[in-house]
Amino acid sequence: MVQENIDIYQEVFNSIKDYNKGIVNTHINKLKELDTFLLPSQSFFILTNTINNTYEFVSKNFEKTLGLSIDKMMNEGVPYWFSHHHPKDLEIWLNILNELMSFTMSEIPVEDRKKLSYTWNLRIKNSKGVYVNLHKHQTPIAFDETGKPIVGISHNTITSENIELPIIASIKMLNDNDEYETVFYKNYSQQLLTEGLSNREKDVLRLLALNLTSKEIGEKLFISSHTVDGHRRKIIKKTGLKSTGEIIQYCRSQQLF
Repeated sequence: MVQENIDIYQEVFNSIKDYNKGIVNTHINKLKELDTFLLPSQSFFILTNTINNTYEFVSKNFEKTLGLSIDKMMNEGVPYWFSHHHPKDLEIWLNILNELMSFTMSEIPVEDRKKLSYTWNLRIKNSKGVYVNLHKHQTPIAFDETGKPIVGISHNTITSENIELPIIASIKMLNDNDEYETVFYKNYSQQLLTEGLSNREKDVLRLLALNLTSKEIGEKLFISSHTVDGHRRKIIKKTGLKSTGEIIQYCRSQQLF
């Protein structure tokens, strides 16, 4: 089953031929520098290279949080990492990966792809045999000749143990204010209260969770404060909750941000 999933993974990136290794090596060196100063935490960095199904950098917190081997991640690559994915989540994730790449290649102009950020979550088995929830935030840093992302830096955070959360994937893109705007969002699991929200409403809600005012949110998203307030009212109406505070609390409990 692992080999079958690896084959599917490779099919997603079957156009790869070559890429600019200079920028990737620069990122690797800077990550190694950063890793020297990082204290033990529930987060770690991975630099993924889809050309040869390997991980060119894995920060030391990988071993501290999961108890898994950095050497095996670096030497065995995708087969080792896939063997620790929850079987149910792995199949969903492969579908997510295909949809994210299809959307990127068909809907995002080549010049904007460097502004993208991909997020998703799934369960990983640690060295104790316990499945923990991992939230991944991945940024592409190298592309093949067709503009497909092939090397990316991911920031991974362990959030909880033995809890099955909804699997959600999104693509956000930096606007001219260097603020993320959601361009793709999909829930691959059970129905959520926030399911009916538009991408713009999800962005407003995320910024409200950062305690920004309507005026501040409007400036970041290039909309008026009155429009932000209108989105706030629609969010409350669509979710059926009493206040944006309750909605924010719900989103945090479901780890939807």
